[in-house]
Amino acid sequence: LEAISDITLPPAELRTSWLYELTRKINTTPSLYLEAGAIHGCVLCREGTPICYMEDVGRHNAVDKIAGWMYRHTVDPADKIIYTTGRLTSEMTIKTVRMGIPILISRSGFTAWGVALARQVGLTLVGRARGKRFTVLSGQERIVFDQDLASVGEEAPRHRRKGAEHDD
Repeated sequence: LEAISDITLPPAELRTSWLYELTRKINTTPSLYLEAGAIHGCVLCREGTPICYMEDVGRHNAVDKIAGWMYRHTVDPADKIIYTTGRLTSEMTIKTVRMGIPILISRSGFTAWGVALARQVGLTLVGRARGKRFTVLSGQERIVFDQDLASVGEEAPRHRRKGAEHDD
C-alpha cells in the first residue's frame, strides 16, 4: 500500500458506450488469448479505442509491457483505461495506480485485496465485463450510463477463450 498511498489519480469518466465498445472489440478480435486460453492480454485504451495490445503468459508481464510501451512513447496516462483478461488482483491494482491510470477493467473477476486497494486509492475497478454485463466494485462515481442496453449484444460463446464455454 505504501507504494501507492501518496498517488492521486486524475479525474476521469468511463462511459458505458466506451465499455461496451471495448468489450466487443477486445473480446472478438482474434488473439492467442481467445485461441489458447493460456495467455493473458492487456490493452491500453483511450475512451472506446484500443491503443496498444500486449499478450504474455503472465498477466503481470502483459501489464508491464503496456507500462514499457507507454514510457517509450511518452504516453500521458490521465485519460487512459487498462483492459485485461486476468483477475483484478492487488498486484494489478498497484501496477495500474503506479502507472497513473484511473480505470482498470477485466473480463475476469476480482480478489478481495484488489478491491480493497482500489477503494483506498480511488481506482475505478470494473470486472466481469462481457456483452452487456459488468460489475463495478470501486469508483462507481466515474461511470456515465450513456448507452441504451437494447442496442448492446450479448457475447457469443465462440468469442470466449478456449475451454471457457461454461464461464459465467
